[in-house]
Amino acid sequence: MTVTIYHNPACTTSRNVLQYLRDQGAAPTVIEYLKTPPDRATLTSLLKAMDMKPGALLRRKGDVYEGLKLDQPGVTDAQLIDAMLAHPVLIERPIVVAPAGTMLCRPWEKIKVLIPA
Repeated sequence: MTVTIYHNPACTTSRNVLQYLRDQGAAPTVIEYLKTPPDRATLTSLLKAMDMKPGALLRRKGDVYEGLKLDQPGVTDAQLIDAMLAHPVLIERPIVVAPAGTMLCRPWEKIKVLIPA
């Protein structure tokens, strides 16, 4: 089974999803997206695969989000993508790509939709 996880090891939810994957016998490709951020084509592809708008993938916690004022009226999807590319910490996690689909696994139990126990 080919599985990829966009992972932040400092995130409990992300660690739980990674452990679940391993417990199910998967050997996922782990992309620590803060060290190796996706490029525009990859981020756009992930959003499309999840049928998600950029705002739904935007992490709304922390100084970066508040400093960029991304909650202002008129901020476009393209501007949100630009912000996520420039500041990968703004990308919500973990994102899992599996044969059954691509999903933002928050809460962590959502992974069970893609990979049942």
